[in-house]
Amino acid sequence: MAEIIQKSGTWTFDGDTVRIVPGTDKGVSPLRKALGEIAVPLGALAGVSFEAGRRSGRLRLRLREGADPLLQITGSRLGDSSDPYLLTVDKDRAGVAEYVVDEVRNALLLDQVESGPVDRYLLPGPALPVTASAGDASVTFDGERIRLEWNWKTEESKSSGGPRTLALSEVAAVEWLPSAGLENGYLRFLTSRAPVSTPPKYDPHAVDLYGFRKDPLMALVGAAVVARLPHPRATAAEPADTPAPRPSLTKAAANPADPTGPAASGDDHDALLRRLRELGELHQSGILTAEEFSTAKRAILKRL
Repeated sequence: MAEIIQKSGTWTFDGDTVRIVPGTDKGVSPLRKALGEIAVPLGALAGVSFEAGRRSGRLRLRLREGADPLLQITGSRLGDSSDPYLLTVDKDRAGVAEYVVDEVRNALLLDQVESGPVDRYLLPGPALPVTASAGDASVTFDGERIRLEWNWKTEESKSSGGPRTLALSEVAAVEWLPSAGLENGYLRFLTSRAPVSTPPKYDPHAVDLYGFRKDPLMALVGAAVVARLPHPRATAAEPADTPAPRPSLTKAAANPADPTGPAASGDDHDALLRRLRELGELHQSGILTAEEFSTAKRAILKRL
């Protein structure tokens, strides 16, 4: 198990899942506190990296496109302080961060996890019910209905109709955009795919955001709704093809603990990677025991 504990949060990797728990430090953003613990399955990861700095470093997870409803709605527009997949690491803990990176990368390699897009959400999104207050409204989503309640900052033309309730079945899409410069941000629930020309300030299906600290909380409500809408890539997904035939066992695969096998000769990097993939398949299919797999894995990783 690999674990790193920092003021802004704790990351733990057990070989199958990266668990992210936000810290209690006052600098932790409201979004990360409200989101709580996140369990990221290995299959949802596209990569991991650590960027060392003069005073601190950054440990970052990169998820596969379409795996997380929060990233689906926010894209790359979340600020660093609100990004749950970014951990600031003290300089004296850089070695621990690099160890976490190595463990996750080795697991991705051995499990042959693809890094491309997915056609279903691999994370469940924020827990329900979820409520956020920011900008000119408070929004609550219970899994079936979205309720927008206005406050004293709401334009009269929008608030005069009273609170607005939308059934999930009425929602075609959700848009979230943070404030930028003098431009306000918004959270908008679209009831059709047609473009909307009404500014969020006057749209009864939208929240106008002013750029304050709690604005990202509205992204949690949007993500909870998005997680229950059809996945944007689901209609484009092709039916699964017939599984490719398993490769025949080479001499090296038949005796995986033998470091002199042809796949390892010459310390060729590509050959070693192929060997790791082959070993992972053999272990998953039950041909190799856990002990045999572990022994062969250590031998190859040393040579990598």
